[in-house]
Amino acid sequence: MKANLRRAFSKFPQEHFERAKTHKEKEYKALLFGLCMFHSIILGRKKFGSQGWSRNYSFNDGDLTICGEVLHNYLAAYEQIPYDDLKYIFGEIMYGGHITDDRDRRFCSTFLDNLMNEGLMDEAELFPFVDRECFRCPPQTSTYDRYNEYIQEAPPETPNAYGLHSNAEIDFRTKQCLTLFQTLQEIQPRGSGGGEGGNPVQERVLEFMVRVNDECSLDSNKLNVEEISNRIGDESRTPYQNSFLQECTYMNALIAIICVNLSDIQLAFKGELTMTAAMEVIMNSIFLNKVPDTWAAKAFPSTRGLNSWLDNVKQRLDQLNGWKDDPTKIPAVTFLNRLFNPQSFLTSIQQIYAKEKQSELNKLYIQTHVLKYLYWEEQLPPCKEGAYIWGFQVEGARWDAPLGQLDESAPKKSFSVVPVVNCQACPIPEVGKEEKGVYQCPVYKTEMRGMTYVFDALLKTKQPPAKWIIAGVAIVLDVEGISDSYAPGKQSALQ
Repeated sequence: MKANLRRAFSKFPQEHFERAKTHKEKEYKALLFGLCMFHSIILGRKKFGSQGWSRNYSFNDGDLTICGEVLHNYLAAYEQIPYDDLKYIFGEIMYGGHITDDRDRRFCSTFLDNLMNEGLMDEAELFPFVDRECFRCPPQTSTYDRYNEYIQEAPPETPNAYGLHSNAEIDFRTKQCLTLFQTLQEIQPRGSGGGEGGNPVQERVLEFMVRVNDECSLDSNKLNVEEISNRIGDESRTPYQNSFLQECTYMNALIAIICVNLSDIQLAFKGELTMTAAMEVIMNSIFLNKVPDTWAAKAFPSTRGLNSWLDNVKQRLDQLNGWKDDPTKIPAVTFLNRLFNPQSFLTSIQQIYAKEKQSELNKLYIQTHVLKYLYWEEQLPPCKEGAYIWGFQVEGARWDAPLGQLDESAPKKSFSVVPVVNCQACPIPEVGKEEKGVYQCPVYKTEMRGMTYVFDALLKTKQPPAKWIIAGVAIVLDVEGISDSYAPGKQSALQ
């Protein structure tokens, strides 16, 4: 941050300060320094990956210098500082022109709302939701050289300086290490080193085939969609059934390509087929514990390694097998994180409500009520409206189950499991009647966020929602290690 701030401030030479002496000198200095700090923070948040920004944006020095000129011109033209105009130009036009994700745009505007205000003129004022030592505005009576000295004297940065929790540093370093070791694994020789002089790639592929055929039995677990559909019948068929039938179709397509590819590779090992380049690509992916691209194209978004991914495929298949035993009903608790298309299931809730209430589908949204039942196996009361779902993990904050609200993350615990949630369809409230004390938490399929967005869950909070927006708090459905604990006999992993 210190390097970014020093570079940002250097874009405005001393002449900029001198020309501001004719009008609103103190205000210009404070706002310009705040603009430089804003530029430094949005650049520095990139290193924290998806928690800093859901997508990668090309912010540049040109955005900063033009905003500086706009700031000078507006202060010269107006008696009162037009904060709303400045925030709109900075957050929606200049920097916002790069931003394509609605959640990232919300962060940018929220940050500016808490930065560009009258409090910036107070020398003792501390900017909210960020580190109280790293982010303090220097006295507006300071000279240009003193501003540079102040930047040099800034304490070492922490994730809190960006508005993030300290756990973000652990996640950042962990991902750095994983990337390093994955790179080392990719460049290591693969032609030797197998047992008794064998081929290590071939041995790894054969081991994986054993897992697919014996442990997971994917080939024998294909779902007969036509038979299931006939058992449901037209009278009992609802949007819920359509959603699960769609899931069965997706699962069959994935199982088919896995089994066909592995069968062809096995025949090639026996000499009955010619080994092709496509087969070698799949084999190398299996050796590196990566999901082959051809499989990923038919599968769900995932950041897992291949072995963990295969376990997750089996878990998703188990949920569908459990449903097909009585397809006229939906599971008592649906694992939303084990669906290929969770949006389809949530839309089913809205469709049923719209039919019952004679409402328009585009005027509905999903309301989330977090229950106090920590485990999906508990004796839940009958779901009178909507559906019970499970599979939420909060990143960047913690769900306080006894109080039923968001709270600060526990040290060294990046994710927090949310109890059973009742998802209901409700009419969209009128503007200005939104419920207070609620954070609209974006839900994503994977930790990569971005294009895996599902919907906004409403979580209760006593803290200002702006705190969680700036902290990049989101719900992630598929988290390796946590999602795998959702199975009978593994409840202790959720405590």
